[in-house]
Amino acid sequence: QVQLVESGGGLVQAGGSLRLSCAASGRTFRRYTMGWFRQAPGKEREFVIAISWTGGSTRYADSVKGRFTISRDNAKNTVYLEMNSLKPEDTAIYYCAADISLTVPPGTGASEYDAWGQGTQVTVSS
Repeated sequence: QVQLVESGGGLVQAGGSLRLSCAASGRTFRRYTMGWFRQAPGKEREFVIAISWTGGSTRYADSVKGRFTISRDNAKNTVYLEMNSLKPEDTAIYYCAADISLTVPPGTGASEYDAWGQGTQVTVSS
């Protein structure tokens, strides 16, 4: 069973940057497609970004293209979300998720992911 733990959230001013990390348990992390989703108060959970298990395919929500980047370090069982040019509308709880089905390109639907972290709060002040 995959366990995911996010870290790196916090409060940042608009225009600033944050890097989120998601550490995964298990020896087969390199075979997981990894994604990030977010949920703002009163809104549904939405797809943000994902990277395939190969590392060669990524998908982005239109709202974060050019600002957010995803990367993975299989040696550390960790996936990263680099967020730049943050906007107040990026404020949300950010969740890391793992898909063990070897899907390429990575999926964008929450139902396609098998394991979830507990989330980390990101707040962007104007």
